[in-house]
Amino acid sequence: MIERSNQLAEHIIGCAIEVHKELGPGLLETIYEKAMVIELRKGGLKVEQQVAVPVYYKGQKIDGDLKLDLLVEDLVILELKALDKLDPVHNAQLLTYLKLRKLWLGLLINFNEPVVRKGIRRVVL
Repeated sequence: MIERSNQLAEHIIGCAIEVHKELGPGLLETIYEKAMVIELRKGGLKVEQQVAVPVYYKGQKIDGDLKLDLLVEDLVILELKALDKLDPVHNAQLLTYLKLRKLWLGLLINFNEPVVRKGIRRVVL
């Protein structure tokens, strides 16, 4: 599972670079999300968008609207941003998603960078 997740992460990063090369910075997060879905599926990957993340408190489900951006192959969570800069709260958000989904690898990708590779953070639980 670890090796598969790492291979997926490399493939996902390649897709993010391709999307950024085509669209550039400065668009809305939703545009990058849709473009990533197209690019990932073109590569034959299973991708789910806006996946509900259930939250439980002391065994009781809390109603809420918590959703992660993309889930790839049920293994890697993608949290996409289009911001001037990433803040520590964005890492915390992705770590929470990983914990709640019982996964260990996520990618935080900020498309609002001149070079998208500089806006990619690998987050491990």
